[in-house]
Amino acid sequence: MHDCASPIGVFDSGYGGLTILQKIRQHEPDCDYVYLGDNARTPYGSRSFEIVYQFTLQAVRRLFEEGCPIVILACNTASAKALRTIQQCDLPGIDPTRRVLGVIRPTVEAIGSVTRNHHVGVLATQGTIASNSYPLEIAKLYPHIRVSSQACPMWVPLVENHEHQSLGASYFVKKYIDELLQQDPDIDTVVLGCTHYPLLYGEIRRFMPSHIQIIAQGDYVAHSLSDYLHRHQDMHERISRQGSCRFLTTEQADRFRSSANLFLSDSTINVETITLQ
Repeated sequence: MHDCASPIGVFDSGYGGLTILQKIRQHEPDCDYVYLGDNARTPYGSRSFEIVYQFTLQAVRRLFEEGCPIVILACNTASAKALRTIQQCDLPGIDPTRRVLGVIRPTVEAIGSVTRNHHVGVLATQGTIASNSYPLEIAKLYPHIRVSSQACPMWVPLVENHEHQSLGASYFVKKYIDELLQQDPDIDTVVLGCTHYPLLYGEIRRFMPSHIQIIAQGDYVAHSLSDYLHRHQDMHERISRQGSCRFLTTEQADRFRSSANLFLSDSTINVETITLQ
């Protein structure tokens, strides 16, 4: 840990959270950041609540050790399965002045201003769909909205294996969109409930009827964080500002670096391999 460094922590089980990090850095370019990818244990989508919670808490603790006063869980599965428990049960004992925020709430908040007919679809991993997090959060804010959910188990492997522009990707993108629209043909807004999915955006847009609005999370999460820092000046003042960004991974640094290039425009990244326990 660096003395007096108080970066914003960004955590994901894999690489998808880099799409969130990219947007956050565009909104808050002066801040320092530490990104932690638990790449050795990804994917989280099919793991149990208990395991996802344990792994996420280990990552949050590590980012706190790096000096982060605020940690963004840039992972829908971690946000769905671990965020609330960490906020309610762990943070008060670890350090009640720090904050852990997720990606689901800011995404859901945006839905109300996008949908016109109140028929909304969610495309996400099996874990996020099984957690029911999106329908529950949407029901809290917008009880009149009808939500249909579709798991897309092949989308993350396609992205992580660099196959997201292949014919195979086209087949699976169309398949899951068709299955979602069979549930409710009146859907006018679709949430991409996984941080990997922006890399499939071109294909998703191609097979999604043109009148349907697509909500990708990055801009909404970034805007929500900027708004949070604006409203909480005490947190705003705790964050160090030299525009730096470090990367931690539980995988080999070289492997992380080559895959991260898919998601980031900056190819010269400072990567360190760590162990979480």
